[in-house]
Amino acid sequence: MQRRWIHPYPKLVAALLAAACAPSTPAAAPASSEAAAAAHDAASAPVVTAPPSGAQALLASEAAGNPAARDSEPPPADLIRITRVSAATHAERDHFLYLPKGWRKDSEQRWPVMLFLHGNGERGDAKADLDYLLKNGPLYEAWIQKRDLPFIVIAPQLPMYGMDEKADYLKKRTRAEIPERLPTGVPERPAEFATPSPMTGAVSEPLAKTATSYGPPKGWPELETDLLAMLDDVLANYHGDPDRQYLTGLSYGGFGTWYIASKHPDRFAAIVPVVGYGHPDLMPPIAAAKLPIWCFAGGRDDAVKVKYFYPGLNRLEQLGHQFRFSIEEDMGHDVWARVYAGNDVYDWMLAHQKASQSGRAVAP
Repeated sequence: MQRRWIHPYPKLVAALLAAACAPSTPAAAPASSEAAAAAHDAASAPVVTAPPSGAQALLASEAAGNPAARDSEPPPADLIRITRVSAATHAERDHFLYLPKGWRKDSEQRWPVMLFLHGNGERGDAKADLDYLLKNGPLYEAWIQKRDLPFIVIAPQLPMYGMDEKADYLKKRTRAEIPERLPTGVPERPAEFATPSPMTGAVSEPLAKTATSYGPPKGWPELETDLLAMLDDVLANYHGDPDRQYLTGLSYGGFGTWYIASKHPDRFAAIVPVVGYGHPDLMPPIAAAKLPIWCFAGGRDDAVKVKYFYPGLNRLEQLGHQFRFSIEEDMGHDVWARVYAGNDVYDWMLAHQKASQSGRAVAP
């Protein structure tokens, strides 16, 4: 894996960094995809290049004559691009890793870890397209809106898998849609989706006989092995807390959340699927693990209709499992904008943690 550090204000401190830091040694050229894939298969932990620590963001104040700043101020948030060879595509793909304010490489503090699965509209090559992940969800809140979310956030990107030939919103998207992190202040939030139809409520309806527990085609189940490897890397190398691993996703990512949780229910402390329902066949392992769930749907959602959420949730109840289910009756498919913009969903996650398996005390 290769890690590249993204400074929050590159133009603002570029001159100071150039003056304060000697030129770094160039990184070795990456191996070919074939060679990297062979190395991935041969070793469980590929050779990595450690990213600069968050304290480097304070070089500007140090250069300005305040050498004590590093000790008196917590390091600011970092956003890192990590390159690894995908077990699904056998090619190099990047993913984002958000390190919260106060994270230090030399600290023993353990941090909550959130794995975020995006929707169909943010697919891409995991290289030039990766910035589309900044449009929605926890990364938008933490990095673009500069909210102090106390999570390490893992944000991978689904390959296109031909979806760009089928979905108009993928064909027509442009980089102008990608929000920018501003040197000062934050950009205005985008307007909510238009919802011209009246609220009518919804009655439960059985899923189509063709529906499977896999979810929509070519979705997050394809990257199951990659996702687990990303979580393991954060636990091993970034002070992630194994007792506070959370899983959330929107739309396609909501479906993926149900699937990954069902396959690995003992891994996560809580899950938050947003505008994506779970198939009844996925529910027994989740219920057996007593996995905390907060599921969201949109009352006016024409893409993922509320009526299809009930079969899976009713199955959970039949299995004796309790959960939270919130329907934003006035919203369409973009329920995620309200969910991730609030505080309650993050507080709810942090209120859940698995019993420590290491015997150490775990701070809430």
